[in-house]
Amino acid sequence: MGVTPITVTVLGSTGSIGRSTVDLLLANPERFRVLALIGNRNAALLAEQARALGAVHAVCADPAMYGELSEALAGTGIAVACGRQAVLDAARLGADWTMAAITGVAGLAPTLAAAEAGRTVALANKEALVSAGEVMLRAVADAGATLLPVDSEHNAIFQSLAGSPRGALEKIVLTASGGPFRTATREEMAAATPEAALRHPTWTMGAKITIDSATLFNKGLEVIEAARLFSLAPDEIEVMVHPQSVVHGLVYFTDGSVLAQMGAPDMRIPIAHALAWPERLATNSPRLDLAAAAKLEFLPPDEIRFPALRLAREALRAGGGAPTMLNAANEIAVDAFLHRRIGFLDIAAVVESVLERLGPRAASTLDEVLALDAEARDCAGRFAAARAA
Repeated sequence: MGVTPITVTVLGSTGSIGRSTVDLLLANPERFRVLALIGNRNAALLAEQARALGAVHAVCADPAMYGELSEALAGTGIAVACGRQAVLDAARLGADWTMAAITGVAGLAPTLAAAEAGRTVALANKEALVSAGEVMLRAVADAGATLLPVDSEHNAIFQSLAGSPRGALEKIVLTASGGPFRTATREEMAAATPEAALRHPTWTMGAKITIDSATLFNKGLEVIEAARLFSLAPDEIEVMVHPQSVVHGLVYFTDGSVLAQMGAPDMRIPIAHALAWPERLATNSPRLDLAAAAKLEFLPPDEIRFPALRLAREALRAGGGAPTMLNAANEIAVDAFLHRRIGFLDIAAVVESVLERLGPRAASTLDEVLALDAEARDCAGRFAAARAA
């Protein structure tokens, strides 16, 4: 008798993580059946993916894409829908496994909807735990859902923990490549263009996360996410700059043992781990060649040149709505930088100004999170505009 396929929904299938997920699904058609693919505006790619995977539903978040998507999928029998409610409805279909890869706070409500269905959610949207950690974890617990980390660093920690008792853990270490400005001076970073900031030395990612890697805001957000995922205190989480991007995370245990997860810088590896967990899924990802790597370097981050880590730790310690404001302000500042309205160093400055201006806030419900997110975005927009003047 054949094995019943696992049903899958991909939130954000046309993005970088989503495309890697689709590649793995295409390579394993006998193991997975795709219920829904959700994209934003790239109707052509979404239709291509839906046809290739035989998806039951194809959904665009942008309602303006309905005509193009419908035409592209005419005669296929694939159900087409567009708009915010259609995205939420697709997330609630009850797939056995959902990839949550919609970037930014836009992915919060769909990820929450998938968690409330009580199945397995593979989390690539770190903002869900940064902006709404209390809300998300409560929904996961109430629904009895399983949350699996897909970020390479958190997936590395998850693999390294491997069921070890919480009392045996001493600390974790998240690694960072250091981005394109690892050895740059403050003066060089002040003059950096978006093109320079987007030239990541090891990873291929979307624009927002690539800029976050260049500022180290990505690592700051990951510190907050790790605290939520693994119930850790801020002083139990360290960050080390590791330019080779071979070791993705380390766990230190109370007996002196250190376990590290290693692999090529290919997001298909952690995605495959989450997709098949607790089993393993074969991939054609590059195999790690330690002889070719020759040396592995680990350096402490410079929080003077890269203040994002300090700001993230301060937000984590402050709790409440501070991480929500941090994330919202960063999204606005990164967008302003990509559109050349502010400089590279202005990104952290805008975020810090927002945190100082808005002060301590509570955000324990989804409505409170969204309201605070909107207020922080408005505030960040004003600070960015002032710097651009």
